[in-house]
Amino acid sequence: MTQKWALILGASSGFGGASAIELAKNGYHILGIHLDRQSTMHKVSAITKKIEKTGHKAVFFNMNAADQLKRNDTLDEIKERFATKEHPHINVLIHSLAFGTLKPFITKSPNDAITKSQMEMTLDVMAHSLVYWTQGLVQRDLLARGARIFTLTSAGSQQVIPTYGAVSAAKAAVESHIRQLSVELGSMKVTANAIMAGVTDTPAVRKIPGNELMLKAAKAKNPMGKLTTPEEVAIAIVLLCQPEADWLTGNVIGVDGGEYNVSYTGETICKPIK
Repeated sequence: MTQKWALILGASSGFGGASAIELAKNGYHILGIHLDRQSTMHKVSAITKKIEKTGHKAVFFNMNAADQLKRNDTLDEIKERFATKEHPHINVLIHSLAFGTLKPFITKSPNDAITKSQMEMTLDVMAHSLVYWTQGLVQRDLLARGARIFTLTSAGSQQVIPTYGAVSAAKAAVESHIRQLSVELGSMKVTANAIMAGVTDTPAVRKIPGNELMLKAAKAKNPMGKLTTPEEVAIAIVLLCQPEADWLTGNVIGVDGGEYNVSYTGETICKPIK
């Protein structure tokens, strides 16, 4: 029986980590790309152990996913080690990289404003790297026919949040990349979708200045009365991997309990119906 493989960029925490575990529970071996220092490697170990408990393989690479040389070396290694006649292809690619500069565009002092290199780095990591990894898979004949491609986006692609400008641009760009990939890979029956998760308490969100207020406001306005969790997003991704989702491609799909539809009024609106 052909084995199924998922390649997850950003597999050590947040949406990527939760998706790795959930996909393993549903029959996938996991190839994880992550960038962690020694102080956070225990989190990586915890995720790989949960994957292995499902009876599936967890092969993780600690590297900068945006580094061209390391990306090519890793893809070559994946092809050499895992691309056999029994399981030659990647069935799921998840792009969940959250590494960017959170600085304003306009300040009186040049030292306080975002720089050209910071802007380019943010767009490269959080948007353009999706294209480069997909190119690498296709050029090595590693992407399965009928594969699924996902990226993680947010309402920040359309809304203005202080210091979030470069990340917002990256989210908007990656949504555009998804539409382009869905068309160019259509002949391979590959689907490509962006998952717009609700505000989630992840390590990435905790780095945003004012995140406490953001988390409080999101919980207050969410019709479900709580924040989105990485596990809920992971379950949605697994559902979209089913054959019944073959016709869903090129979309931005909300997984937020209805949060995006609500305008915040300054008070809790998710009150029980009497």
